Amino acid sequence: MIIHSLSLLAPLFYFKKASDPFDIREEAEKDTIVEKLFCFEIDESQYLSFEPERTKLLEKLVFSGVSIEMETDKPKKASLELPKGNYLFAQKREILSREEIISLAVEIQLEALWQRLKPDKKLYLRYLYEDGSWVTQLFRPYAS
Repeated sequence: MIIHSLSLLAPLFYFKKASDPFDIREEAEKDTIVEKLFCFEIDESQYLSFEPERTKLLEKLVFSGVSIEMETDKPKKASLELPKGNYLFAQKREILSREEIISLAVEIQLEALWQRLKPDKKLYLRYLYEDGSWVTQLFRPYAS
């Protein structure tokens, strides 16, 4: 998997909506899924580890959101965001399983540490439909 550096110049906004980050295949098959964003906070003891415990890596879901407001009778302002900034970024043109997402998160963390970057405790998981297929993306903010 190729991991890229990405400078997001403007935030991406989302509306709060509870959802399971690892159970969206059925929604995707029915075409009922919209672009989704999930934010995880990586465990304090794991976010700088070269050998993170896979079971602890994505334990704490901070929020989940969707790109469009589903309830149109009362327009709401988007309250969640993927903030602008520097990220290590990877994507795969399919919906990945929980284990595949964790493996990719570990690869991103190792890349950050090998490059002597300071990875943030947050990790963002994004699903979107693009160019005729579903895409799974991971974003890990970092400081130099």
